[in-house]
Amino acid sequence: MTAKVGVVVFPGSNCEFDVVEAVEGVGGTGELLWHKDTSLRDIDAVVLPGGFAHGDYLRTGAMARFSPIMDAVTRFAYDGGPVVGICNGFQILTEAQLLPGALYKNRGLKFLCQPTTLRVESTNSVLTRGLSQGDELNIPINHFEGNYICSEETLAELRDNNSIVLTYRDNPNGATADIAGICNEDGNVVGLMPHPERAAHPLLGSTDGAQLLKGLISGN
Repeated sequence: MTAKVGVVVFPGSNCEFDVVEAVEGVGGTGELLWHKDTSLRDIDAVVLPGGFAHGDYLRTGAMARFSPIMDAVTRFAYDGGPVVGICNGFQILTEAQLLPGALYKNRGLKFLCQPTTLRVESTNSVLTRGLSQGDELNIPINHFEGNYICSEETLAELRDNNSIVLTYRDNPNGATADIAGICNEDGNVVGLMPHPERAAHPLLGSTDGAQLLKGLISGN
């Protein structure tokens, strides 16, 4: 059966159609969900895409966290459903406390839009379960607040739980421990700042992002 991936659209999201196309390019089916929906219907996985939800007022993701659909996303995550937050979506997951830590302004206070090389640190996630530790991926970033920060205690827990999913080979934004993506202890909730949907077709210069999205639909 083809996996159905629900892509949540908030006011200000701008990567939802890219995610749908990339998911369908690896064999899944994409379906847009509006932030005021109260049900996820019959989807198999959820993606919170990149963009500027609610204009990034207050803090990035702070208002989106209270959208009606987030109650359904939270229940889905607690029940073990795959939930992935990309860029702005990662920020929303931290605001919703589905992932620890926070995303802060980039080192140097500059917006960054560039290719990055990522290292797979853990295969204990729905994105990386088809890869191997040490694999390198070429996937771009596009953010101003992508600097992942957390307490020393949280960092120790991430390491102990094998929850640091991706790191930057050359840290572009000052993120703690070079972190580009993390997951919860069960591996079903993942947040990452790089955009795999922008590296899912040869014409985009890399298909490495498709490898992550294949992992998302492979368990369904």
